[in-house]
Amino acid sequence: MRSDREIERDVREELNWDPDLDADDIAISVKDGVVTLAGFTKSYSDRLEAEHAAKRVAGVHAIANDIEVRLPSIDQRPDPDIARDAIASLKAQLPLSHEKIKVVVKDGWLTLEGTVEWQYQKTTAENAVRKVKGVKGVTNVISLKPKVEPTDIQRRIQEAFKRNAEVDANRITVETHGSEVVLKGTVRSWIEREEAERVAWSAPGITRVDDRIVVSP
Repeated sequence: MRSDREIERDVREELNWDPDLDADDIAISVKDGVVTLAGFTKSYSDRLEAEHAAKRVAGVHAIANDIEVRLPSIDQRPDPDIARDAIASLKAQLPLSHEKIKVVVKDGWLTLEGTVEWQYQKTTAENAVRKVKGVKGVTNVISLKPKVEPTDIQRRIQEAFKRNAEVDANRITVETHGSEVVLKGTVRSWIEREEAERVAWSAPGITRVDDRIVVSP
């Protein structure tokens, strides 16, 4: 069992290790393995990268990301310009489904709306707009309405876990309720937890994944 002080030290070192992240204005606190990130960054991408860096540290059970994005004046842009570039990025990343997604921008905060068939389309849409210049944050409320009916979901996900070198299939149980999946068990790191959830979302016809996996090194 790692102490909070050890986790805090390693999170700070992991933030400083990333050459693309300016972590000088990020504050870290840890209590019972729960990491809180505060302060501010100069871009939305940096805010997300700080969270990802903290998740890589052993012993982290959960993260509260309270970092504020403070864009330098040179990066601040009018909402219509942000929206135009966001739409162009969606067209490039999702040429067959971008028309089903609506972009709303207010004060630099971007909201994605609409309906798609697959989780990867929803994820790709968010990734496509995160690095648009001037974006302070992204809210993804795209809904899923798959045309494919889910069949043998439990078996397919369990087999996918066994094939995946990053996931210990023996420590995770899969429950299915129609097109919804519940994941339970324990994993050794936050990264393994995220990978298990990603694998579950990859099954055809999935509309919801309830990830109850606990991180327990």
